[in-house]
Amino acid sequence: MIKKLIVFASIFVSITTWGQDNTASPYSYYGLGEVKFKGTQDTRSMGGLAITGDSIQLSLMNPASYSKLKLTTFAVGATNSSAKFSTDTEKEKAQRTSFDYLAIGLPLGKFGVAFGLMPYSAVGYKNESTIVDTDDTRYFKSQGNGYINKVFFGTSYAFNEKFSFGIDINYHFGDITNEFTERILEPNFSQYLTRERNITQLNGISYNLGILYNTKINSKLTFHSSLTYSPESKLSTDNSRNIATVIYTTSGTELSSDDVDITVPNKDLIIPSKLSLGLGLGENKKWLIGSEITFTQNKNLVNRFSDNTNVSFENATRFALGGYYIPKYDSFSSYLERIVYRAGFKYENTGLILNNESIKDYGMNFGLGIPLGFSKVDLGFEFGKRGTTTNNLIEENYFNISIGLNLSAKWFERRKID
Repeated sequence: MIKKLIVFASIFVSITTWGQDNTASPYSYYGLGEVKFKGTQDTRSMGGLAITGDSIQLSLMNPASYSKLKLTTFAVGATNSSAKFSTDTEKEKAQRTSFDYLAIGLPLGKFGVAFGLMPYSAVGYKNESTIVDTDDTRYFKSQGNGYINKVFFGTSYAFNEKFSFGIDINYHFGDITNEFTERILEPNFSQYLTRERNITQLNGISYNLGILYNTKINSKLTFHSSLTYSPESKLSTDNSRNIATVIYTTSGTELSSDDVDITVPNKDLIIPSKLSLGLGLGENKKWLIGSEITFTQNKNLVNRFSDNTNVSFENATRFALGGYYIPKYDSFSSYLERIVYRAGFKYENTGLILNNESIKDYGMNFGLGIPLGFSKVDLGFEFGKRGTTTNNLIEENYFNISIGLNLSAKWFERRKID
């Protein structure tokens, strides 16, 4: 057990120090960045549906699920994302590999606890443009990178076999850098860039409450329901801005001069409140189908700096429909019959409004749960589209491949034979 804890701690520290440039979306510039999916890969493969708990698989979207665990469970996941970005006139491609979560769950009788690390949101984009007017031709580039991570600790209590309640306490931390550069190309080419660099450091605490309820309808069918609520929270910020003239040598080294640090106000950023409701029907260890709707008060979001005039926010809505099917979970004759087959669909109005256009996100998900004794490898595939080319905006078409490792074992059982 001690060796497993040491391994877990080592992975935890290494991922905490891993710089995450895990998005390429131009929409990550706004608000808190691109908010990442909070669940494990099995949940993601069902469109984000999280209405049940599992005895040997950790679920992270509803803390009430922790008390369902019967074995100590270690979970880690990552995603490789490929995206195509389109405007009315141009197309670009990008690829990123990102860490999704690292968590451990412990069963303690009617209680369950879980703790871990995952990204809350990420910023990563680069936009370039050339503008020609009557006097000159100018080159502009904007780019950004950074993240907000989340360390969480949660606990859950099962009042009975039907009803459980849980709570997560989350500590958020991270920093985000945005840069804007400008160069004159015509009539007199200048290698000098005017650079503005904005840096935001953030930290704060948030909470997530959850309820799970299930009941038998008959000898085979079970009704499942879930509710989660996260109250509005605030992140403290430390903003800084630097303006400089920059020149690059032939070797690519950056040299700056005329550096000026400008005082910019610090302001609390909002993590909006969120409410999720889910319902489903299924046969235990055989199949499940359900849906979930999430309401997020994104209208209260603000940008890190108040320099944007083409952006506003509205309340967001997310809808998920999905489920799984297991041909025969205890089959001895066919390994394929023990595999969990998953599928789902998601639709989201993200709450971001640019150039008077609401940014939408659509996706289809498919996945496999490959059993390894009490453990499991989860593979997920996602096709989706975010944004639009209308009103000079950017459309993203993305394809994600996700992998999750779920290891379960009895850590605290006394050995009968030494």
